Amino acid sequence: MTSFATGRMLLTPTDRHGPARAKRLRKLDLGERPDASYDNFDAFADKVAEVTATPFSMVNFIDENRQFFAGLHTPAGNRGGRDLGSAAAGSNRSSRYMARDHGYCPHVLVRRKALVLDDVCDYPRFAGNPVVDDIGIRSYLGAPLIDRTGIALGTVCAVDTVPRPWGRAGLDTIKSLAHELVRQIDDREGHRTV
Repeated sequence: MTSFATGRMLLTPTDRHGPARAKRLRKLDLGERPDASYDNFDAFADKVAEVTATPFSMVNFIDENRQFFAGLHTPAGNRGGRDLGSAAAGSNRSSRYMARDHGYCPHVLVRRKALVLDDVCDYPRFAGNPVVDDIGIRSYLGAPLIDRTGIALGTVCAVDTVPRPWGRAGLDTIKSLAHELVRQIDDREGHRTV
């Protein structure tokens, strides 16, 4: 989908699987609201930040209209915020949503492949994204969370405010973290149905 916001052309990919994903997220009770059960997603985001040595990391579930940061790590350890900009400044825990056309996770979701951007400014398609100006995002590393049914539920990602040479090691790391989290989600579903 091509849309205009703040005078810029944003190239958010068309998501044909949005309705199926939204249904699956509801079945898994993910992406609807933050509550105490999301503490393990926050802990996972903390782990991603530690492993990648980044100031921001997220576990992000994406429905047809928005993104929800079920797991969030920010530089000051604040967990809330309407978007990453307010998350960095700190806000209440109940507002972890961001527009679907902001950030790079929707691209990862639709592509169903990891995305490595050493410097987002090197890519015209990504350099104009609002998160670049809002909080100065300069590098991104993300991988899709593809569950046992084959649906891409969302992403796990790490971002930095400086360019980063992620390399093959960064790609392998984020993919491994995504697989680990998918196993946890599958286990969580297994325990809920027992």
